[in-house]
Amino acid sequence: MGDPVLRQRAGEIEDPSSEEVAALAADMADSMAAAGGVGLAAPQIGISRRIIVFKVPADRATAETNDGPLDLQVLVNPVIEPLSGEMELGWEGCLSIPGLKGEVPRYRKILYRGYDLNGEKVLRHAEGFHARVIQHEVDHLDGILYPERMTDMRRFGYGEELLRAAAEVPPVNERGDGK
Repeated sequence: MGDPVLRQRAGEIEDPSSEEVAALAADMADSMAAAGGVGLAAPQIGISRRIIVFKVPADRATAETNDGPLDLQVLVNPVIEPLSGEMELGWEGCLSIPGLKGEVPRYRKILYRGYDLNGEKVLRHAEGFHARVIQHEVDHLDGILYPERMTDMRRFGYGEELLRAAAEVPPVNERGDGK
C-alpha cells in the first residue's frame, strides 16, 4: 500500500497468449502461493497490466449454487458486470495490506469475461466468494484498494484484534442491551 502502481488503472494486454504473459502469470501464481493468498493482480507485484490469478478453495466454495471450488485460474483483461443490485458484506484481507482485514460490500452475483492464456474468451457467472475474489482483484487493476469500498471503518483493523474483539462482545438480547 502506497506504491503508485497500485493507484493507477493498469494497461490492457494486447496478446494474452504471448510467452511474456504466460511468464507473468506463472510469477504471479508463485507469489500468491508463497504469500498464502487466494488472488493476486499484476499491480501487486509492480506490473501495471490487466491480469489476475485466483483460486476458490473448497472451504470457500458456494455449495448451494455449485460455484467452485476452482484450482488456479488466470484471467486477462477482465471485465465485470453485476447481475443484480444485491450486495453482501464479507471480510477481506489483501496481500498489499498485510495483517489488516475489513468488511467490504460486494455484488453477490456477477458475470465476468476476459481471456485465458491461450487467448480464448472466458465468460462465466460467479456468486459468493468466487464473485468477491474477482471483484477484489479487478479493483486492483483499476487502482482501488478494498478499504476504499468499505462503508463502516469501525469494521477495519488487524485480523487478530478483530477476532479478539468479536469474542469479547456479549450476545445481544431482544432488547439490544446485552443483559
